[in-house]
Amino acid sequence: MSDPLSTTFSALADPTRRAILARLTAGEASVTELAKPFDMSLPSICKHLRVLEDAGLIARRRDGKWRPRRLEAAPLHQVADWVQHYRQFWEYDFDHPHKLRELDPKQLKYSHEQVRK
Repeated sequence: MSDPLSTTFSALADPTRRAILARLTAGEASVTELAKPFDMSLPSICKHLRVLEDAGLIARRRDGKWRPRRLEAAPLHQVADWVQHYRQFWEYDFDHPHKLRELDPKQLKYSHEQVRK
């Protein structure tokens, strides 16, 4: 079984799923509404929705016959925290490579041990 961060990244790896998440930032939507911009079958869209649900990125509720999906942001916070750890490297001044050695590994949130878990 994958760790939650890997599951989230896997779900985000597909452009269709990212587009579905982008649509859900505007509010809840039905499967039919989510499928509209794509040239694929409803069962294919449902597979994408299942991956997003399994990753905890979307949730559905029941309102009579309507079962709208909504965005769940908690896994995105974990991704943001993970990416934030690497911010120092993309903001790093490569004209001064000696500064890379000055980065204190003890201050890094994600050590090798945490990544392997």
